[in-house]
Amino acid sequence: VQLQASGGGLVEAGGSLRLSCGSSGLTFSSDSMGWFRQAPGKEREFVAVISWSGRNTYYADSVKGRFTISRDNTKNTVYLQMNSLKPEDTALYYCARATTAWPTRVEADFGSWGQGTLVTVSS
Repeated sequence: VQLQASGGGLVEAGGSLRLSCGSSGLTFSSDSMGWFRQAPGKEREFVAVISWSGRNTYYADSVKGRFTISRDNTKNTVYLQMNSLKPEDTALYYCARATTAWPTRVEADFGSWGQGTLVTVSS
């Protein structure tokens, strides 16, 4: 069972994209969910996390104020709204389900991962 991330694409700097993450075989309405990204030649890094209720969200400093994570538990979907995109946001973006009861930034605390969706920001 995997998560499916979608919504990536090519956008100019300053533009916006909205990523979505869902699953046909996994219900995650009771779990914290996160987004990570991996740029070419770099390690995967934390982007954002949201608690199961949606009331608590945390962001990497590099995206704070530009990205917004949200969820719709009735649709079993998590979103990442990305605004004011920069070339350095270019990466493969992954959604993941946390194995902890609390929102976490630690990659090792996430047990289910999607296949990734590519975001390319041109300058």
